[in-house]
Amino acid sequence: MKIGFVVNDIETEKAEYTTNRLALAAKEMGHEAWYMGIGDFAYEPDGSLSTKARAGQARTYRSLERHMSDVKRPDVEQLIGMDEFDVVMLRNDPADDAETDPWRNNAGVAFGQLIASSGVLVVNDPTSLANALSKAYFQHFPEIVRPRTLISRDEAMIEAFIKDLGGKAVLKPLQGSGGAGVFLVDRKEAPNLKQIIEAISRDGYVVAQEYLPEAAKGDVRMFVMNGQPLMVDGKYAAFRRTPSTKDIRSNMSAGGKAEKVAVTDEMLEMVEVVRPKLVADGMFLVGLDIVGNKLMEINVFSPGGLGSAQALSEVNFAPVVIGELERKVNIRRHYPEIDNHTLATS
Repeated sequence: MKIGFVVNDIETEKAEYTTNRLALAAKEMGHEAWYMGIGDFAYEPDGSLSTKARAGQARTYRSLERHMSDVKRPDVEQLIGMDEFDVVMLRNDPADDAETDPWRNNAGVAFGQLIASSGVLVVNDPTSLANALSKAYFQHFPEIVRPRTLISRDEAMIEAFIKDLGGKAVLKPLQGSGGAGVFLVDRKEAPNLKQIIEAISRDGYVVAQEYLPEAAKGDVRMFVMNGQPLMVDGKYAAFRRTPSTKDIRSNMSAGGKAEKVAVTDEMLEMVEVVRPKLVADGMFLVGLDIVGNKLMEINVFSPGGLGSAQALSEVNFAPVVIGELERKVNIRRHYPEIDNHTLATS
């Protein structure tokens, strides 16, 4: 197979990222693994699609670092027609560019849709990803797995909701992720509530969410593939992310630490609840962020942490993901009429 991995920018990629683990696993399984940035695509006058892409040229690599170093070499860049690829994985995170390069937000899904229409398998399904650019996408999942939530720009309405919650809530912007612009409001922060709401609403809607006490212990990142928990040799691709300080954000990018976690029946029940929509939307590989008996977020763009899951469980999950892509490409060869979002989770 020829697999393309779409990232925000090749130069900002790191060796330990999940994308690099998937790319190296693909290479070790005999496939071509090419990197391309959001700004590297072209829709040409004849209607064809192309991209500037880079790949490590060595047959084998002894480390993730060496592979990433080779991918970043400018002299390996090539112009490739998108019709040469069997699979394209959209692994860019729109939140990373939301402030500096807002044009990138829609570029990934827009080109992803064009690529999918040309017959190349694109995962996760770009049309569904377009709907997920806003946190409002999360509200389409059953209420039983979601914290109580208000989305509004009305200060009085937000204040009344927080009061109804007992004076404690989490406020964050509707757009973006990665822990940016997240505030815990309690009695101590009450005098600053007006300023916090103003700061967030300056860029759009405010998401006010009930605070879950279990969040003090962090959250659980669980990988779900084809609507099923990702599992190898009886071990789940899951781990607990704990805040390194009193900061409520447990994102690894915000300084969180990874620890072993026992996957409970309650967690598996949550997967059962969200599975139908994930499958219907063609969400091939996602990361569920679980706190207590609720889902805090569903990362459908670039779920990270496979390395942490591997280190804690001593299982490499990346080859199983690539193996699933192999299977889907074989299905496409026999049944070219199956649409992209159906094949993405078949």
